[in-house]
Amino acid sequence: MTLPDVLEYFDAFAGRYSHYKDGSWCYEDGCIYRGLALLHEATGEARWWDHLKRLTDAQIAPDGTLSGYRIDEFNIDHILAGRCLFHLADETADPRYMAAAGHLAEQLSRHPRTAAGNYWHKQRYPSQVWLDGLYMGLPFQIEYGLRSQQTALIDDALAQLSRALELTRGPAGLYVHGYDAAKAQGWADPETGRSAAVWARAVGWLAMALVDICALVPERAPKRQTAELLNAVARQQAPSGLWPQVLDAPDLPGNYEESSASAMFAYALMRGTELGLGEWFDAGQRAHDALIETRLETQGGVTRLTRICHVAGLGGFDGKMRDGSREYYLSEDIVEDDAKGVGPLMMAAAQRLTARTPAE
Repeated sequence: MTLPDVLEYFDAFAGRYSHYKDGSWCYEDGCIYRGLALLHEATGEARWWDHLKRLTDAQIAPDGTLSGYRIDEFNIDHILAGRCLFHLADETADPRYMAAAGHLAEQLSRHPRTAAGNYWHKQRYPSQVWLDGLYMGLPFQIEYGLRSQQTALIDDALAQLSRALELTRGPAGLYVHGYDAAKAQGWADPETGRSAAVWARAVGWLAMALVDICALVPERAPKRQTAELLNAVARQQAPSGLWPQVLDAPDLPGNYEESSASAMFAYALMRGTELGLGEWFDAGQRAHDALIETRLETQGGVTRLTRICHVAGLGGFDGKMRDGSREYYLSEDIVEDDAKGVGPLMMAAAQRLTARTPAE
């Protein structure tokens, strides 16, 4: 399967896509919106804009109210979908999009924090900082701060990022999934507060957050830490071009090469190269090509992206205790065509299409 073929897959996927949570504003839809926005920016093709506009118009009221969204849930995940609002605003000048962004910024202004100042992952996960949340909230906050000329928002986001990198530092230049400031969770080390394992998709969220922040505020972003992480990720790449679900334990029995994290790393490695942070374009392109060659499967005339971890987290959820062990991450369901895999693959394809010369 070639790059034009994968674009046809994205077009068909977006055409049949239904909102992930019955139309409520959520991060899963946000992954697709981010991918569509980047594809539109990279190609200028109307089909990506048409999909983005159709899907988001169903969720954004004329006054900017977001379908099913409640500030008082204090769920950092909800912020991610807001990144598409800036592209929508730029293309249309419709004020509802920045009004919607304002609702999300209002959540961040009231969002609960650890004593050190980092956002809780969710109200239902008190005092916890997860790598996922760094991607969900901080790039949006920085871009909103840039557009609204609120430097304090940028300062705060960068300070949170710096603390989180220290708090979640793990083995081999990588990062663990979460940190509990209260050191009260069963999955948290009682001395460090860190979770035990290096989950590939968590590191993927972090890698994408870092390169996106480097693009937004290049003079202030943590370029050294970003380059160090991308170097560590590149070292873990398997001969197949992909990465294992438990990133720092490739030989662990049952460990498998997971598609969503591999797509995230493909995007981050190519984007980091474009930004002039290092030379990882070949590694990112190899991952992108491996995904479209080996993980896009067509059955009954429908092509789907396979081998995606459905969900993983920390602590109790839906009757299951997620203990943060390496074995736990191998126990979650593996699915097809999940937004958390397809969206990042769209982002990687957009970056592959851009293929700019690295910044001087």
